[in-house]
Amino acid sequence: MNKYLQLFRIGNVVMGIIGVAVASFMASGTEIVDHWVGLLISVLVVFMFISGGNALNDSIDAEIDKTAHPERPVPSGRMTAAEAKRIGVMMLVGSVLASFLTLDPVCISIVVIACVLMFSYELFLKQRGFVGNLTIAALTGMTFLMGGAVVSNAEGNAIVALMAMLVSVGREISKDIEDMESDEGRVTLPMRIGVRNASIVASMFFIAGPVLSVVPMILDTYGWPYYLVIIADAMFVYCAYIVFSSPHKAQSTAKKAMFVALIAFILGVIF
Repeated sequence: MNKYLQLFRIGNVVMGIIGVAVASFMASGTEIVDHWVGLLISVLVVFMFISGGNALNDSIDAEIDKTAHPERPVPSGRMTAAEAKRIGVMMLVGSVLASFLTLDPVCISIVVIACVLMFSYELFLKQRGFVGNLTIAALTGMTFLMGGAVVSNAEGNAIVALMAMLVSVGREISKDIEDMESDEGRVTLPMRIGVRNASIVASMFFIAGPVLSVVPMILDTYGWPYYLVIIADAMFVYCAYIVFSSPHKAQSTAKKAMFVALIAFILGVIF
């Protein structure tokens, strides 16, 4: 694979672009066609942001990746860490500059904050465990806010953004429990408070998402297919239970549950 495409993790980029497009549709429905310019700009922003974040990550984790991911451009010797760092910084700064094309202060603010969080995470929050978990979860939720902002309806995606953030925290903690023995240079939540207490915290976040999913039902925000979110809610509750015995299964199931919840939101908008 081309070293730049591999550096950017093009698969993640494509998923991010799909995510922001879906988020825009959730916030605007069929009126999304009236916002095609903003949508195209958001695609550019997401491409540069995710690519930049991955490049910065590879420059910082160059030594670790010699063992964990030796096929990547930096550890394989096809690119220097300094070059990856320059590309990462340029792409992240470029995403901020591209956001100004929207002429929307909300969009610009979201991208600026996201870039600050990304730089902070890669430079020092990654090693701080729970704070790093919160940062990744916030970036996940901001994808939905960005998608809503480009169609002038960021508030329309506020609930789904918060839901995504909450369950993402649970999933990130589950991953830290799973990787506890192999983590180096990090002080994760399970390391600080023990596996059982960390599992309790993760389960609380897994349950918080389903609790919040009731709000659109009360407000009658979406059409009847939205009630399919109950399936996702049940999956998250299961994650809250299984995380104590199998953190790997919990984080894997949570990923599937997030997809089911997304489908429920989309169908709720359509119908």
